[in-house]
Amino acid sequence: MTTKTTTPSTSLALTAAVVLAVSGAVVTGAATAFGSGQASGSGPASGVAPKGDRVMRDVARQVLGAGAPGYTARIDDGHRVSLTTAGVADRATGRKLTGHDQFEIGSNTKTFMSALTLQLVDDGKVDLDAPVSGYLPGTVPGGDAITVRMLLNHTSGLFSYTADEDFAKGLTTDPERVWTPRELLDVAFAHDPEFAPGQGWSYSNTNYTLIGMLLEKLTGERLPDLVRERIAAPLGLRNTYFADPAATNTGPGYAHGYSVSFAGTEPAYTDTATWPIGGWGGAAGAIVSDQRDLSRFFSGLLGGELFSAEQLRQMKTTVDLPGDFLYQGGYGLGIFRLDSACGTVWGHGGDTNGHHSTAVATGDGRRTAVSDTTAEPGDLETSDGAERFVEVAVAAQEVTVCEMLGEPVPGEVTDALHGTTATTSAATTGR
Repeated sequence: MTTKTTTPSTSLALTAAVVLAVSGAVVTGAATAFGSGQASGSGPASGVAPKGDRVMRDVARQVLGAGAPGYTARIDDGHRVSLTTAGVADRATGRKLTGHDQFEIGSNTKTFMSALTLQLVDDGKVDLDAPVSGYLPGTVPGGDAITVRMLLNHTSGLFSYTADEDFAKGLTTDPERVWTPRELLDVAFAHDPEFAPGQGWSYSNTNYTLIGMLLEKLTGERLPDLVRERIAAPLGLRNTYFADPAATNTGPGYAHGYSVSFAGTEPAYTDTATWPIGGWGGAAGAIVSDQRDLSRFFSGLLGGELFSAEQLRQMKTTVDLPGDFLYQGGYGLGIFRLDSACGTVWGHGGDTNGHHSTAVATGDGRRTAVSDTTAEPGDLETSDGAERFVEVAVAAQEVTVCEMLGEPVPGEVTDALHGTTATTSAATTGR
């Protein structure tokens, strides 16, 4: 099998700690108040910060130093839950960010869509190895050779609509536009496939647009209802919903996201909180959630609460990531296996126009680490600032994994976090 990676400048977040390297830059921001505390579990006496909290406060400082208005992380190491927050949730009002604020989770949505699909496999309504043409006849060019599994694990070869340059530009020039799934497919199908079905790996949001269409057709229900009824309600996710097409409440309790432009001498921040993520992310990235809910989702998912043990085995059957990919590991059915410096974890991540989020867990779901950075580069050209933003994001992800697993943070990760090593290559990133 050959591998092919997605063009980096124009896609919706693809891994649990990937930011667009060629989509813009982030520069040093002003110092902001930091906070870190224990939400539950045992720990040292009040007023004495454990080593892990000091490490995470350092992570937050570096993320804000790279230009983000806010950063938050929630780490459950199996014994205690720690929350780290820094910066503001709303630059206009100065409202502080909290560890409980909702945010756009971007491509973490794909794991939700995969879970819904696997539920239908259990129900006998979907065959993972059946061609998509059997479910969506006449919709996909070459659909007789593309299976549902290939859509879920990104081996279909279908071009990602977010990698179309005109589409990417339109996200900033006409951010209020609401695209239909058919319009998104038209953008994608104007391009040749990346490779023959099953003969490579390439992250493509088009795959999940099709999954969303399949889910709605087979159930007769809309995606917002499916997420609420089949996932949020059973798992007790009180702050999770599918944006239709935008976030419903962006006041207190919601973290605003910011598209950051560095085309001028000073960075310019554009608030994206009211932009309709559901109008272009859809089944590939439209869910809004918070850290507790996202942690609970991945814990329940990997703990076997949403579908059968057989479907969990299918989900965790992975295709190797390309050798030049930003991370080592594999991709299953809507979930990454990340072989980090401190151990193997499972999860996803998401970048929207204003957020960069990560969500990982141990294989049994008993430990979780979730984070959100309230910024996303908005320029389509790379810069030193963009490379620094990627370096910090990747290092921050590694640190949260190590903290979750109770392992010491490797020196090279700390060096990257502080920018004392060569900038991490991000030639294989995407939205």
